[in-house]
Amino acid sequence: MSTLIRHATIIAMDETHGSKPFVGDILVAGDRIKAIGPDLGPQTADTVIDGRDRLVMPGLVNGHLHSGEALFKGRYDNMPLELWMLYCYPILGGRPPSDRLIYLRSMVVAMESLKTGVTTVVDDVYELGGQSMEQLAQVFQAYDDAGLRANVSGHIMDRPFLDTIPFAHEMLPADLRAKAGDLATPALDDYLDFCKAAAKRFHDRSGRLRFMIAPSAPQRCTEPLMLAADELARAIGSPFHTHILETKTQAVTGPEFHGKTLIRYMHDLGLLHAGTTIAHSIWVTDEDIALMGDAGCSIVHNVISNQKLGAGIAPLRRLLDAGVNVALGSDGICSNDTPRMFDVMHAAGLLHSVTSPDYDTWVSASEVLACATIKGARSALLGHETGSLEAGKKADLLILNLNTAPFIPRNDLRNHLVYCENGSSIEQVMVNGEVVVKDGKLLRVNEADLLGELREAWAAYLPVHAAIEQENAVFHPHFAAIHKRCTSMDVGINRYGSDMPAWKGHNRRAG
Repeated sequence: MSTLIRHATIIAMDETHGSKPFVGDILVAGDRIKAIGPDLGPQTADTVIDGRDRLVMPGLVNGHLHSGEALFKGRYDNMPLELWMLYCYPILGGRPPSDRLIYLRSMVVAMESLKTGVTTVVDDVYELGGQSMEQLAQVFQAYDDAGLRANVSGHIMDRPFLDTIPFAHEMLPADLRAKAGDLATPALDDYLDFCKAAAKRFHDRSGRLRFMIAPSAPQRCTEPLMLAADELARAIGSPFHTHILETKTQAVTGPEFHGKTLIRYMHDLGLLHAGTTIAHSIWVTDEDIALMGDAGCSIVHNVISNQKLGAGIAPLRRLLDAGVNVALGSDGICSNDTPRMFDVMHAAGLLHSVTSPDYDTWVSASEVLACATIKGARSALLGHETGSLEAGKKADLLILNLNTAPFIPRNDLRNHLVYCENGSSIEQVMVNGEVVVKDGKLLRVNEADLLGELREAWAAYLPVHAAIEQENAVFHPHFAAIHKRCTSMDVGINRYGSDMPAWKGHNRRAG
């Protein structure tokens, strides 16, 4: 099948045009862009689209996502990461949802992503109690059915839990230390065997899906696992996708555990390189940033999640200027509460203007667009396939109606996309050369039926999860004390939005 889009306004995000709009044609043949240019002349195609008053741009890339949190969307508020994880990623009593519920939670993420212009997601999937191959298969099946492009991981942690949090052994009572100490950790060989089998089963499925290697974080994974995971990632062409320095507690973690920052620790292990993608990178020092830039690694800036969890403000301008490849991500679907990347672009375009009065350093709309498209694709090691509109690349693109309210009056289209648009102007979404969304309707799946089934399945699972939350609430006051201790320490940098206020003598919780 072939499609010809004629006389459209195009933002290609390629090396020639960058984000500068131009008028031209796009010819799609099969799953790839065959030609693109100001005027392709007479062409024969199965479908011809009049592109006048239409904007064509690359599909958005969500560079870091946890789809497993989709069941907890809208459930939590006013908790920093170390407390929020007690309920979303509980220590005790984890009872995984059914395989069907895993499929449905993945599908709701896929459906909302596609309808709001996201054509590629990088999904770091964690399952309570450890991930089975069939659980992973449900995620791949949902994304395959919906028509999304995705890297999907098997999230792994192999350090004993209390060894991952500073001062936990010291500040938790003996009974809770004993409960946490009883938790089993996965064996390295079992993890590697799982990853190899998953890559063999899922790599390049439908020309859109790949398995990804994603050790959780350097403080949560042993050195042998991190090194072996990196070796395997290089062998199969996967990103080495991990989390580093999201919170101030993690800024304390490096010096407490290793006598150095976590980025320096990664560097000294040889784990900083062009295939490394780091989620967050907020509490990085100037030396960390230089090491990351020299290595040519990527970070994923999860600006909305960082705000909701009170993690801090990433030094985005310094990271960009150092040569770090910066992608954008939603992060988890209950620390952001949506996978909508137009929201993330809007927040990224605004937040960093309050970090300095030097407006020459503020992040521009063009830079934000690059982070949400081509740089996102590079962070997923998919930059050769998607992220820009170029002949030979996969046809992952959006067609937006320029006669809608977000584009009226029509000024700088880049500003409109970052500051005005929310996905409501999207008329068509194409992934791998196939139209998967048209006029707000998903073409591959029945959205209403799937959402109805998910509501029923969640109602049945909710009492199970509520009981798990209650069981893990016993850790809350002790983790609150650890959070307070860590955030009160001087780590030589401040990534909060203002000077940190004095701690209050109470812990206010919303009723």
